[in-house]
Amino acid sequence: MKKRAVVFLLIFALVFVSSCQTIPEEHKGAATGAGVGAAAGAVLGQVFGKNTKSTIIGGLIGALVGGAIGHYFYDRKRTGAETADKYNYDSSEGLVLKIEDASIVPQFIGPGGKVDILMTYAVLMPSADGSIEITEKREIRYNGELVGNPEVRVTRSAGTYTASVSMTLPADAKKGLYIVTYTVKSGDETADALQSSFTVK
Repeated sequence: MKKRAVVFLLIFALVFVSSCQTIPEEHKGAATGAGVGAAAGAVLGQVFGKNTKSTIIGGLIGALVGGAIGHYFYDRKRTGAETADKYNYDSSEGLVLKIEDASIVPQFIGPGGKVDILMTYAVLMPSADGSIEITEKREIRYNGELVGNPEVRVTRSAGTYTASVSMTLPADAKKGLYIVTYTVKSGDETADALQSSFTVK
């Protein structure tokens, strides 16, 4: 009897974790609750948006072990046509990804606090009605060593988007400067990158 109960619990746990890895986006610009923590700082976050499926993967290591990645949200700031006008885009250029801005709020934070890691980027493509899969990466380094790498995979149409991943620092987070490198890419060829930083004091 005990063996059956243990097997049932293991199956339930596996189903629960696998179901959290891909979450349908439902509300553009809305945010959801805290992410699901796992061993050694690996995390899964919840994603909300519109008409796509997304997943947050990645982990927190080194100086950020014990922290957690919480919710993800995005908002579409400009339509495809508005974005094309801003960049004087011509369809002959093919797919173009451009990070316009990257920021961290707040920039100065104490151990155990929460930061929002934001970036705004443009998606330009020949087809106004088409969509592509994009990977948003945020690599966090402390003293040159990788300590976090939350990654979000989304499907986007042409336009300009602001996307944010929240992160709660561990209570014993090491003090100093953390550099975040943002990357957006589609496949292996089209990419753009930008850096920002925050300080644990």
